[in-house]
Amino acid sequence: MLDFNGVTFHWLGHDGYKLTVGEKTIIYIDPYQISESHHNKNDADIILISHNHYDHLSMDDLRHIIGNNTTVVAAKECIDQLKNFGAAETKGVVPGDKLTVQGVQIETVAAYNTNKHFHPKADGKVGFIITLNKMRIYHSGDTDDIPEMSATEPDIAIVPVSGTYVMTAEEAAKAVNEKIKPKKLAIPMHYGSVVGTEKDAVKFKQLVTACPVQILDRD
Repeated sequence: MLDFNGVTFHWLGHDGYKLTVGEKTIIYIDPYQISESHHNKNDADIILISHNHYDHLSMDDLRHIIGNNTTVVAAKECIDQLKNFGAAETKGVVPGDKLTVQGVQIETVAAYNTNKHFHPKADGKVGFIITLNKMRIYHSGDTDDIPEMSATEPDIAIVPVSGTYVMTAEEAAKAVNEKIKPKKLAIPMHYGSVVGTEKDAVKFKQLVTACPVQILDRD
């Protein structure tokens, strides 16, 4: 867990995060195999789903966090699976969208592979920029180093580092240093579950020069 400028970051494992601002706003991103401490909470104000792979669109995990007042914002390829799932509202998005959900500004960014086939650009998978407490928080989703990152201008960037399906630690560090350039902080993700280990996160931290790096413990 990390408290930063009034926003609390809980790493749920893999690409999953829970962001909270006091008790007023609770946002989940790509929850997958969340720990029992988060089970049966049904406390989400907003749920963000980057794409339709099982380790990002996990119905078993969504059942524990979705509530009667939850708004789900998901890549359009996810919408059929989310129909009649109990959310107050479900919004399908594509890269480049901008919307305000329950007072929170959200932008979507392209997320795709450039040298592998797991996340084709044509699918419209997304990353998210969420503005909380006047900070732009960029969760990149599953992606390689892509040109669209240069326009994100985040204060905090959360990026994958495991390789195989996404960037390696070296590629992620290069993307952070040369394109993303977070003003305040970078956080590694996408390791310790499906693929990758904490060694990838440590290597990423060693290579990033654009900003401090925080490796979170799983919550």
